[in-house]
Amino acid sequence: MRSTARGEGRRLAGRHRNIELGLLALAVAVCLAGHIDADLALTGKMPPGLLVHGLLLGGLAGVAHLVVRRFAPYADPLILPLGVFLTGFGLMLLDRLDISYAAVHAKKGDYQKIPAAPSQMMWVFVSVAVALALIVLVKHHRFFQRYVYLLMAGALILLAAPAFFPGRPEDFGAKRWIRLFGLSFEPDEFVKVAITIFFAGYLMASRDALALAGRKVWGLTLPRGRHAGPVLAIWVVSLLVLIFERDLGTSLIFFGVFIVMLYVATERTSWVVLGLLMAVGGAAVVGTAEPHVHGRVLAWLHPLDYYKEVHDKAIISDQPAEALFSLGTGHLTGTGLGSGRPWLIGFAGRSDFVFTTIGEELGLAGVTAVLMVYLLLVQRGLRTAIGLTDPFGKLLAAGLSSALALQVFVVVGGVSGLVPLTGKALPFLAAGGSSLLANWLIVALLIKLSDSSGRAALEPAPPLSEPLPVQAAGAPRGEQARPAEPQPQPFPAQEPASPNADPAAPTEVRPALGGRTPTDPQQRSYGYPPASDHPAQGYGGENPSSA
Repeated sequence: MRSTARGEGRRLAGRHRNIELGLLALAVAVCLAGHIDADLALTGKMPPGLLVHGLLLGGLAGVAHLVVRRFAPYADPLILPLGVFLTGFGLMLLDRLDISYAAVHAKKGDYQKIPAAPSQMMWVFVSVAVALALIVLVKHHRFFQRYVYLLMAGALILLAAPAFFPGRPEDFGAKRWIRLFGLSFEPDEFVKVAITIFFAGYLMASRDALALAGRKVWGLTLPRGRHAGPVLAIWVVSLLVLIFERDLGTSLIFFGVFIVMLYVATERTSWVVLGLLMAVGGAAVVGTAEPHVHGRVLAWLHPLDYYKEVHDKAIISDQPAEALFSLGTGHLTGTGLGSGRPWLIGFAGRSDFVFTTIGEELGLAGVTAVLMVYLLLVQRGLRTAIGLTDPFGKLLAAGLSSALALQVFVVVGGVSGLVPLTGKALPFLAAGGSSLLANWLIVALLIKLSDSSGRAALEPAPPLSEPLPVQAAGAPRGEQARPAEPQPQPFPAQEPASPNADPAAPTEVRPALGGRTPTDPQQRSYGYPPASDHPAQGYGGENPSSA
């Protein structure tokens, strides 16, 4: 019976892998169709490197599928295709913007005419290779549970490092990059992954203490003061990041992921309310006192002040206004790939403003479709969290999904004017090797987590074994043991009624707790039966020598 169920589970897992392969082929085909459509609209010709690009992207997706089929056969069949689609779609957008920038900036001679798609393609190979290496080398997601504090120490060092590097004018006041030997990377992209792993390990060990209720204030049960220390520490660290590195996006994601995981671990709404109050209060204080953050807020509140005759050029730029114009031009279905003017935003191809290209050329329908892809990827991560049986895996899957959702929210909200601009990269779509590598690490971790969840759901649990044979006392070693016999209970579950008792009177029921009455002080053991008075008997009257 068990072998039949296991075989059925493996067949179902094989069907999931076939579905994954079909979705990968569809994702690559849609991205190649976008390349053809954009180039025909811009140049009137087929893309010159379409065959090579298609073979590279398709081959990379095929290798990833084979690795997942071999080393994570029970993984969710949608996570890998969604990651491949978003990555290929981002390459298509960057290639489309490169054509426009090359034509417009050819005479200006600035860096905008340098194409961004080739370097992004190189980072795609690096990112997918690192993600596949993680899937192959890490046998189980609980491997990271051993190194949560080491990851936390490394994450704090990386998080603080950009504050010690000089900023550049093109960074617009933010300090998010580490530059060494001509190379630069954003450590905060990797910090969000390491911090999420640490949060999962810490909350798994401390969730019982954090779930304890304190006093009620205005009908809301607040946590106890001594247990609010970790939340205050994370809050202070996020404010320090906001003050010294002027990185609003990292601070919001850092604190937001912790609050979401804290709610998942404790199921207490009071933590969410307390976290929101602390986030709003801290952002209000820093936004008033710190000039760079204050300028971001002013640019958000007054995006059209750029067109006034008198305005502060150090604070107000044309990008928020141009982004709103670009999104408004798209209407419902957009102007069509290659038929818009998203290149009017100075560096849309190298920033989070690549989202405006979708809004202008694919319209509200295209924006909704891309956001639904992100939402589906987050939903698969949360579904994985529900299917896992260990607390560490549940918290890790929920935290990684929340980090991805929060980053999409702050980027799309900043471009569309919902929240102030943060400067974060749109996952998978915006140019940037650090962001792409970090997000593919999230995809790899979700694949490993979903593999554990799928294995638990599709493989049957081992049947309960027969009771182990017990060797008779004094029997020579190696003699055939006899099965253990059930021991009689020395105390009845209910004491017999007295023969002189009135049959109509209610009978007092006494549970089998060693013969003591519920009013006996020694019985108040909160669910554990007290030990019998006899020294040879254990809890509930059982004889340890026969257990």
